[in-house]
Amino acid sequence: MHARNYRHVKNRAYTRKDYARGFPPPKIVKFTMGDTKAQFDIEATLLATERVQIRHSALEAARVAANRILMDKLLTEYYMKVHTYPHIILRENKMIFGAHADRLQQGMRRSFGTAVGTAAKVEVGQPIITVRVKAGALETAKESLKRGSAKLPIHCKIVVSKIQQAPSSSQTEQAKPESESI
Repeated sequence: MHARNYRHVKNRAYTRKDYARGFPPPKIVKFTMGDTKAQFDIEATLLATERVQIRHSALEAARVAANRILMDKLLTEYYMKVHTYPHIILRENKMIFGAHADRLQQGMRRSFGTAVGTAAKVEVGQPIITVRVKAGALETAKESLKRGSAKLPIHCKIVVSKIQQAPSSSQTEQAKPESESI
């Protein structure tokens, strides 16, 4: 079936893995990439503009596309995180068309369907991917998110914000006498 058949949110989310036998695991390999312990100045976030379901293969394609640009240009001077997790199980009632297909299929009788994949339900304004970089690499972060959004079934917007650095203990001790003298 086409991926567009699973794009729109119609009913309640089906996440009961107890009843679905042999559903495929999500294709997303890693959810965090880059340097997780470094301090960064700027955060760019890819936000959803529509309420939609995104298949796990589209999320993986967006992750790979965004990560490839960051690795090529910044090596390890970045941090990227995929926020959405595909919980929803997608089912399909497979039908056989062609000659003598009537002997094999049952039509809509007991048409629960077999699990064909997973999807993530995304609301309006929900972050999908976040990239943190140093101040000089802002354009690279924007370009990577733009390439990643091309793999998703919806239009997305990129929001850039500065990260507020928490002062270390030595800086706060030095800052206290200055604030008292004022």
